[in-house]
Amino acid sequence: MAPKQEVAALKEELISLRRDFHMHPELGFGEHRTAEKVTAYLEEYDLGIKHIAKTGVVGVLRGNKPGNTLLLRADLDALPITEQTDVPYKSVNNGIMHACGHDGHIAMLLVAARILSTYKDILPGNIKFVFQPNEEDAGAYLMVEEGVMDNPRVDAAVGAHLWSALETGIIDICEGPVMAASHYFYLTIKGLGGHAGHTNEAIDPIMVSAAIIQAVQAMQTRELDALQPVAIVFTKINAGFNTTIIPEKVEMQGSIRFLADDGTAVKEAFERVIAGICTTYRAKYELRYKVGNNLVANDEKMVAIAYQAALGCLGDENFITAGLRSMGGEDFSEFIRDVPGVFYFIGSGNREKKTMYSHHHPCFNIDEDALLIGAEMYVRMALQYFNLE
Repeated sequence: MAPKQEVAALKEELISLRRDFHMHPELGFGEHRTAEKVTAYLEEYDLGIKHIAKTGVVGVLRGNKPGNTLLLRADLDALPITEQTDVPYKSVNNGIMHACGHDGHIAMLLVAARILSTYKDILPGNIKFVFQPNEEDAGAYLMVEEGVMDNPRVDAAVGAHLWSALETGIIDICEGPVMAASHYFYLTIKGLGGHAGHTNEAIDPIMVSAAIIQAVQAMQTRELDALQPVAIVFTKINAGFNTTIIPEKVEMQGSIRFLADDGTAVKEAFERVIAGICTTYRAKYELRYKVGNNLVANDEKMVAIAYQAALGCLGDENFITAGLRSMGGEDFSEFIRDVPGVFYFIGSGNREKKTMYSHHHPCFNIDEDALLIGAEMYVRMALQYFNLE
């Protein structure tokens, strides 16, 4: 059978898998039940299993002919969100839900692995089916540290994301940057505490923080290139404990996201603004960063392969777009630091089915018709890569 028919024959299984994962969501590095289900499924199809990165699972299909190794990746984790849908497979784990489509990713890759296992005799190389934990808090680095790219050595990588902002039946594939790097900042403004009635004797870190926030917004619109997208967002501010006391310090957190270079110039400008304002107000500061995700940038040749796979799935180039670039982060970037890769988006939005809610929304859901497209894309990506289609 052709890939479309092979996936269609497993539609009920595909949807059942997705609903089971949706009903039993688990947070990052705590995906124990999910990993057990993935392992049991892969073992049925004689795929070499390895457990790495705490709750990560890797299955390897070794072809009967020598050749390259292709990595296909799905993510396992859910989010700390209380689900507000009324679906019969609603989360049974209070305060946790699959609000980003990872439940669908797991199901799609499992079914693709089952189908691709039947190609073993003619496969000129190997396929690694990688089920990654903790994507929401950047867990891919641990898989890389523990050797997911070796034995056999990976030559190319493929990632995909169901996307509610795209209508079902559309696949978006772009060359170059597609998902932003996200660097998290932790900033402490140190002032001089005092009485709220004697402000001249204090150095108010709250006022300094307010000035920094305003200045950083101006920096983004007046200093940085509008054609090189950057987003600097303050997401947490903690200060004070009493109505009559000026606090000693303000603790601030947030993220710097960019879709172009390595972000060095942006971070230098960010710190320059902070330092200047602190000098003006006689305050001090401490600033540190944590890399959440690096830039996801698609390889030209892998994009060409993905385009042909999408054309096979959809049958009409008019349903293949190239306009989606996101300021959201994706740690698929870890898998493509040293090898070519492609990351594409599969439309799962359908207003009639109420699946147009944004990712991370408590009413988020996916159009399950998109699962068939996603599973078929995984299959066709492998067949196209190995010139079997």
